[in-house]
Amino acid sequence: MNNLKPEKLINAEFHCHTVYSGDSSNCVGALIRAARKRGIDRLAITDHNTIEGALKAKALAPELVLVGEEVLTKRGELLAYYVKEEVPKGLAVEEALRRLKAQGAFISIPHPFDLRRHGWRLEELIELLPEVDALEVFNARCLRKVHNEKALAFAREWSKPMLAGSDAHSLVELGLAVVRLPAFNSAEELRAAVRKAEISGQLLSVADHFKASTLIGLSKFIPGKKSARIINL
Repeated sequence: MNNLKPEKLINAEFHCHTVYSGDSSNCVGALIRAARKRGIDRLAITDHNTIEGALKAKALAPELVLVGEEVLTKRGELLAYYVKEEVPKGLAVEEALRRLKAQGAFISIPHPFDLRRHGWRLEELIELLPEVDALEVFNARCLRKVHNEKALAFAREWSKPMLAGSDAHSLVELGLAVVRLPAFNSAEELRAAVRKAEISGQLLSVADHFKASTLIGLSKFIPGKKSARIINL
């Protein structure tokens, strides 16, 4: 008789932003509430070049939030999880990788073929592959689906673990891309879990792109927005 318990699977959102990114309308509390309503079990907050918002969210919902950061290097962007120390933007990619590895972070590459959004040239990606844990093969904000198709084909060709994310800058987008995988509680456990991941997602529609842009634009004019970044849960 097989007494092994079935592996617990969860739904994870691996790429989203808060107002701490500077180009997002997502207040921390509202983002947490939306994630719970949409059946997201783990929410990686990956603001641009800061972990301030992720840390505040983690304090409010420690069982839900994964502290991450989207780091802009001199050559392109990196996406990292289980970040303990913020990595500043503008570093050489080698130095950014060194700092992330020193703290044991799980490292991925977001929207790798979308050059308009700090993607990477093919030769750079090949050079980076041994240094990262996974590739983001579906990003809901890609305006052209070919960018995701190239990322998926590339990851398969090089047998690299795959992730996906909505890249949500507004609540309209949250959960458009979800990864279903075994539960994890550390970067090392995530490295094992991601090899069993199943990805589902849909691109942000043109109409919702407009809606998201409107929400983000309007949020810049809200009085006291910076002092009201966290809404009570």
